[in-house]
Amino acid sequence: MTTATIRLRMSAGYSYVEVLVATVLLAVTLVPAIKALHNASLASEINQSMTVQHYRLFRLMEQVMAESYNALEIEAITAGSPDVPTNYSDPVGTQNRRLLYLSRADGDNADGDDDLFTGTDDGLLWVKAEIEGTVQSMENLVTL
Repeated sequence: MTTATIRLRMSAGYSYVEVLVATVLLAVTLVPAIKALHNASLASEINQSMTVQHYRLFRLMEQVMAESYNALEIEAITAGSPDVPTNYSDPVGTQNRRLLYLSRADGDNADGDDDLFTGTDDGLLWVKAEIEGTVQSMENLVTL
């Protein structure tokens, strides 16, 4: 056999060891890639859920902002505290329950205590909508 023939036979195909090493390398790198895809899929579901909740809050806030100031003020007085949900909130037991809080507000801080709920101003209401048990919330001020 000539040297050219020997070289041709040696480079004719992959050895069993080369195939085994390639398979192991693929298997080792494939696991993290699949985990990354799984995490991306979960993140997509969470993002979709949070987006739906955001728009539900936005809808509630728009509904409340469309109400007359007098109706909102009566509801704030009825609630009695900025920590008590108003009748605009979803019923108890609703999934992703939206809570709405109303209170008279201290916009000019004339009393100097930096508390929004003491020394309230006439014609100014604080409105907060939130999804129960989450950090999703929106706040706004309503004037006469």
